[in-house]
Formats: sequence, structure tokens, C-alpha cells
Amino acid sequence: MGSLAGQVAVVTGASRGIGKGIALALGEAGACVYVTGRTAAPGGAALPGSIAETAEEVTARGGRGIPVQVDHADDAQIRGLFERVADEQRGQLDVLVNNVYKIPDPPVWGGGFWEHPVQVWDDQVGIGLRAHYVASVFGAPLLVARGRGLIANISSRGAVDYLFSASYGVGKCGLDRLSNDMAIELRPHGVAALSLWPGTVKTEFIRKVAEERGDLDLSKAENPIFTGRAVVALACDANLLEKSGGVYKVADLAAEYGFRDD
Repeated sequence: MGSLAGQVAVVTGASRGIGKGIALALGEAGACVYVTGRTAAPGGAALPGSIAETAEEVTARGGRGIPVQVDHADDAQIRGLFERVADEQRGQLDVLVNNVYKIPDPPVWGGGFWEHPVQVWDDQVGIGLRAHYVASVFGAPLLVARGRGLIANISSRGAVDYLFSASYGVGKCGLDRLSNDMAIELRPHGVAALSLWPGTVKTEFIRKVAEERGDLDLSKAENPIFTGRAVVALACDANLLEKSGGVYKVADLAAEYGFRDD
């Protein structure tokens, strides 16, 4: 894997799960990583994980972790995040990973969309798509000013295949289209935008569901850091712009770049 020493990254939704894995991989590569989420400290949510813990581990792995508590349903808080990055890093931003996502409570596993509260749409599309757009709006000027950089949007095969619910699929399909169209507008400025599709990932939530249901086989599931290593490989690629606008499976990138899961 290449080095990202001296580079600055923002990873949204990094208290746990895929976001945490991405932040840790960026830390391994030596980056300064701003990790966002609503859970500021241990014990603040039903699932384990917090931005404080993620940031501490980023630093332990060789990078510099900076926790920033952000509710990505609040545009003003997102704006404040990037204003802080600009102020503390003298305008530098090299990598933005849009990962934040809100799991509906209770979680939605199929059924008819008419049986779901409308709030499910707001959770999955509002946070899983709109918040990515808002973060990109505030982050892109920093990337454009440097004339290079990467926006990686964490999507899934739910963009093309039915998965979980109608609103989930709309959010992921929209995210892939957003990556494509942002790439067109960013290309003249040397900035890449693309979507990543992890496979089944052993997040804290999925592990909990597997324990409760007893019928989920996670033996071949990916660790969260696997997606992170895809982000690092892309950020280190001198020909990154050639991939801009595309949708890439993490496993395919592993075969191309030669990185491994833990």
C-alpha cells in the first residue's frame, strides 16, 4: 500500500462499521483523518463504537485521528465540519469519504414500502444520499482549490438489485448517479468522484443481527478495513482520474491493486 503521509481526509459516519474501517486504513497510510458521527464517547449508543475511539485508533496506527461530533441531518453542522478542516489544515483536504448512514429503528428487512413509516425514506435517502451531497458541496471547494483529490461514496449492489427495501435501493441508485455526475463537473479541476460497493461486511450491526437470528453465515464476509484499503489504493493511484465516475466492487479493486483483508 502507498503512503498518504501529509494528506488530510474526512470520513463521515466513522464511529463504527465501514466508516471506522476506512478511517483506520487511512491512518495506517499515515493520513490525518477527521472522523465524524453522532456517538462522541463510548457507551453513547446501543452498538459499540464512538468517534473518540476511532480517532484514537487512527493515531495508534500511524496517522492522526481527529473526532468531530456531527449530526449529518443538520446542514449547519456539516458546514461547520468543513470550516473547521479548512481552518485547522490551512484549506487542505485530499480525500472525502461519504459513508454516513442511518439504520431505521426498527431496521427494515423487506415487506411492502406502504407498511413502512415514511421516516424510513428520510433515514435511508436523507442521510444515505442527501447528506453525502451536502458534505460534497462543502468539501469540494477545498479539493478543487488543490487541483486534485478524491470523493469516494460508499454505495452497494442495492443500487441495481433489490436489497432490504425500496427506499434503500433508491438511495444507493441515486448515490451512484451522483458519483457519475459529480465526476463530470469535477474532472476539469483534477478531482475524482466514484462509488464503492463493499460486499457483505462484518459491521457491529451485522454481527449483532447474525447473533440474534442464528441463520446468517459471515464466514466469507469482509472486514470493514477492507473497504478502507480500497480507498487508500485509489487515493495513491497516479491515474485516479481514469476511474472517476465509475462504480467499483471492493473485491475487484483488491485483485487489481493487490491489497488484502485482515
